[in-house]
Amino acid sequence: MHLKIKTHPGSKKLKLIKKAEDSFEVFVKEKAERGLANRATRATLAAYFKVPAGKVRLVKGAKSRNKIFKVE
Repeated sequence: MHLKIKTHPGSKKLKLIKKAEDSFEVFVKEKAERGLANRATRATLAAYFKVPAGKVRLVKGAKSRNKIFKVE
C-alpha cells in the first residue's frame, strides 16, 4: 500500500493525523537533516500500522515535505 505523507519536522510533539485512507500528516520532533525526520516518520508509520520498521519504505520525496511511503 502506498501512502501520501506530509511531514512537519521540528515539531514540539509527535503526532499523526489521518487525512484520507491513504493520506497522512506526520509531525516529528527531529529536524530535517541527515535523514533524521525521514527515519522518525518511518518509525511513526510502522508503529501506527503495527509492522516492523523494515516493512515501511520511503519511495519518493527524501528531501521534500511531501513523501510517498510504501507499507508492506
